Amino acid sequence: MSNLAVLPIILPLLSGIIVAFFSKKVMLSRTLAAAFTLVNASVAAYLAWVVFTDGSVVLETGGWVAPYGIVIVADPLSAILVLTTNIVALACVFYAPYALTVKKEKHFFYAFYFFLISGVSGAFLTGDLFNLFVFFEVLLMASYALIVLGGDKVQLRESIKYVLINLFSSILFVTAIAFLYGIVGTVNMAQIAERVGEVEQSGALTTIAILLLFVFATKAALFPLYYWLPKSYIVPNPVVSALFGALLTKVGIYSILRVFSLIFIHKLELTHELFIWIAALSMIFGVIGALSTNNIKLIIAYNIIPAIGFIMMGIGVFNDSSMSGSVYYLVHDMIIKTALFLIAGAVAYVAGTSDLKKMGGLLHHYPVLGWLLFLSAFVLAGIPPFSGFIGKLLLLEGAVAKDEIIIVIIALITSLLILYSIIKIFINGFWGEKKPLEGEKKSTAGFVVPITFLLAFSVFLGVGAEYVYPSIESISTYLLNPDLYIDSVLKE
Repeated sequence: MSNLAVLPIILPLLSGIIVAFFSKKVMLSRTLAAAFTLVNASVAAYLAWVVFTDGSVVLETGGWVAPYGIVIVADPLSAILVLTTNIVALACVFYAPYALTVKKEKHFFYAFYFFLISGVSGAFLTGDLFNLFVFFEVLLMASYALIVLGGDKVQLRESIKYVLINLFSSILFVTAIAFLYGIVGTVNMAQIAERVGEVEQSGALTTIAILLLFVFATKAALFPLYYWLPKSYIVPNPVVSALFGALLTKVGIYSILRVFSLIFIHKLELTHELFIWIAALSMIFGVIGALSTNNIKLIIAYNIIPAIGFIMMGIGVFNDSSMSGSVYYLVHDMIIKTALFLIAGAVAYVAGTSDLKKMGGLLHHYPVLGWLLFLSAFVLAGIPPFSGFIGKLLLLEGAVAKDEIIIVIIALITSLLILYSIIKIFINGFWGEKKPLEGEKKSTAGFVVPITFLLAFSVFLGVGAEYVYPSIESISTYLLNPDLYIDSVLKE
């Protein structure tokens, strides 16, 4: 049974290798990619069911017991994130044939897509910091290839910035791991947590914690380290932007959630109080960016930053309600951000431009696409009873319970501005008088099905909260009791 934990990493890796051999046969590549993704999603769903039914699944690779060997840990948090990753992947693989040119598909899109999923799943499932670094590199290598797919000049320009930022943060990451190993003598996260607890997080360990925060905040695009994200995420194809927007920054915020709920929890007045300020500034500057542009792709990209701020707010407040809110919001945002990037891609396709000033009246020609965007705006902004509302309600409850009133006010104002930024796309792009189309009406059926699939999950997370919340609450309890993770890995 323990081998089940490694399948979400191995299966996409093998899938990527297999589809790479058939990259020139596009129809076969598409069919294989869709079939393999369905298998991966089924395995991820079964793993989540096993974890929530019987408890964490821990694999000690090569028969080396923890902390001496490499461990793969499928606990409730990692299991639900791996499942959400595969839901996102499922929508993207069926959207891809309609968004990509045949030339781009032949340039190993599906192979790098699977390597990205493998790296993201590995980052969620690994039980030691060094392999977290390794899986970061796997997903980044795949993302480097995906961001330049097509070879446009603007892609190459933005990819250089993206690669340099990530290389710099990776160097800092491995340096921080080396310092940490020098002090505690291990890279196993459970054993690090145990040893940091024994010395109550001395000054040197707090310095390493801040260094790791800098690394993860860069990858998560938190204030003030978000400047690289918006333009880097809009230059690739919409399906690549959707994968990046849903997954890459989320691995960064997951790392903060994991490390600062398990290991560095002994100086809350320093680290977690800082998180609340970073969260507030991320919300403010992110939504200002979204309001400052008329490019629909850029509006969606900027909206990633306040979303990460909301998740960070819950980690900073660090109580039962806020941690439930962070996890709920994390799952919700992975799905809705994918849907919004896919919608933005479809709108740009039918309108022939991403500039809102050049659009108008699209609702007359593409009503389904318009109303899907309208629904997405409500889900993203947290209008009841959708999933964004449940996550934000839990976050605000947690913040009020700790008298963090300023962040509550900022979060409420930010939510209204996020709603306005998305509704602006609907009003300027879809509302208004009917305009004649340039050329024939384009089919959007291939776009609508994956978007509807994702929105169905988003709506269920909201209206079906009574079924989802108990699992999220159990994850929060698990995160606030690090001994549960330590005991499951070290079997003490």
